[in-house]
This record gives sequence, structure tokens and C-alpha cells, in this order.
Amino acid sequence: MLEGPTSRLARRASQRRDRAWGRRLTWSPKVFLPLTNLCRNRCDYCAFRQRPGQDHTMLPDEVEATLQAGRDAGCTEALFCLGDTPESMFPHYRAQLDELGHESTVDYLVAAGRRAVELGLQPHTNAGILSSSDMIRLMEVNVSLGLMLETTSERLAERGGPHAAAPDKNPAVRLRMLEEAGHLGIPFTTGVLVGIGETEPELIETLVAIRELSRRHGNIQEVIVQPFRAHAGTRMADWPEPDDQVLLRAIALARLILDDDVSIQSPPNLAGLEVLLDGGCNDLGGISPVTPDFINLEHAWPHIAGLEAEAEALGFRMERRLPVYGRVAG
Repeated sequence: MLEGPTSRLARRASQRRDRAWGRRLTWSPKVFLPLTNLCRNRCDYCAFRQRPGQDHTMLPDEVEATLQAGRDAGCTEALFCLGDTPESMFPHYRAQLDELGHESTVDYLVAAGRRAVELGLQPHTNAGILSSSDMIRLMEVNVSLGLMLETTSERLAERGGPHAAAPDKNPAVRLRMLEEAGHLGIPFTTGVLVGIGETEPELIETLVAIRELSRRHGNIQEVIVQPFRAHAGTRMADWPEPDDQVLLRAIALARLILDDDVSIQSPPNLAGLEVLLDGGCNDLGGISPVTPDFINLEHAWPHIAGLEAEAEALGFRMERRLPVYGRVAG
């Protein structure tokens, strides 16, 4: 633990976490399905999005095989993740959807989610910006949905910023979807991305915005505090990654700003477990025994047995959970 103001902030956050959540550290056994890596946005830090000709869209047989592998490995969550409305920009993808018998990506997601349910998995989908009608359709087969707010800083969407070529990262656009999901009462995941050029006051502003959404609607289950990690071949390949102190402060601020019933999550493949716990984190999110983290391919998931031993040494007990909070996985 670092000394000084950051240490005191983290201590307060950890104490609040312990009062609200105890010394349990939850995680969700998941299988990760990147339905397509096409996206109409071009974020400067993203290595997930691929250009036409280098892209890949999962075919039904691949979806089936991946779901079955997840089920056989004991996964309970099927995470569907993809770029924003790729059919709005890429004609070859629209043609592919047509060949598969779907009019839209949401149609394909509904079919894939239905198959996941048939196999005993619980789908959670993060498909970027969705309309209210699309969210209603997806909730026919999903137990929860997600959208990273990332930041409310309009400055980062201006020319020269990491979101300048990403219209769907406009804070107003993302806040509108979060508001609509709240009106619909959808169990929801959102989060902040730390280290892409935001200031700490901007981070605090983003967390306060999430808190106000949560208080209005009560549907935000968890908030992810995700550190930026540099990827080769992106415009931000040489951008400095946030250090442990920056991430520790961000997690602590999230725990202190958000209400106690909102879980604070941070991925254990992007930072050390001790940093996450010192900051007040109580959840590690989805960890997959069968599929990589397709968003951060260079960062492998840690082995659960090793995490359990490390957590125990730090005074915590790891516990499996389902995608919807309040229920514990078997």
C-alpha cells in the first residue's frame, strides 16, 4: 500500500467495501463470444476493431462450438461482445447477415442468445449503442446488458482526442442509452476507462453521473474500473499506461462515490490483485477457462486456483456468481 493521501483514500474505500460486501471476492465463470469485430467507431486505443478484409464474424457453427465448450467447462455466463452497429457502415457484413437469415446484428444476437439459454448458459450482451426497442428484444434472451460509459469528458471526443473518430463515444449518446436502460429496468453493467487522457476531476464527474443514474433507476449492478492498456498497431501504442497509484485512486473513488449496493469490479488480468483489493474492489468480473480476453489479447486470464490462493493470503474468499447479482453460481 502506498503512503500519503492515496493510502488514506484507499483505506476508507476498503473499509466501506468490507462493510457493504464483506471479504468475499466474486467472479463470473464466462465464455466470451466476439460476434463480430467490425465497428463503425475508431477509438485511438482499440485493438479489437478490425478493418474489412481482416475482420471476423462468428458463424453459427462457431457460436455453437464456443457455447458448448463453455458449458462443458462449467461456465455459467455467455458474454456477447461486438462493435457498434457494423451493418450501418460495412456492406459486406450486411450481406453476410442476409446470408445467415438475419436483418440486423440484434437479430443474430437474439438467435445466439436463445441457443446459449438452451444450453444452460446465461447471456450478457455488450453491443454498443442500442435503441430501447433493441434492448427490449435482447432482454428476451439476456439476463443483463452492458455499455461502458468510459468518460463524460467531451474534451476527449474533440479533434486530437481518443474518441474524435468515434461518434458513439460521445458522452451524451452513451448517457442517453444508460437512461433508457434505466427506464426499462434492465440489470446493467457500465464503467470507466482509466488512463486515456482524462483528469481526475473528469473521472469524478463520470462516477457521479453513474451514481445519479443508479439512484434514479436502481438497475446498475456493477461498475467496472478498467485501466487503459496500450496495444501495438493503435494510435495510442506509445501512450503511457496508468500506474498502480492511478488505478488504486480510481477504484477507491468509485467505491466512495457510488452507493454501497453497486458492485465495484476490476479485471485481474490487467492489474495485480493486491492493488484491486487495496482500492476497494469486490468483484473480478468474468473470467474464462476456455476463451481469451478478446479486448486485451496480450493479457491472459489468471488461473482461478492461483487467484484463490492469492485472495486467501490477502484475507478474502473467492466466490462464483451469476451475471445477475444476488444469485450465487453452483
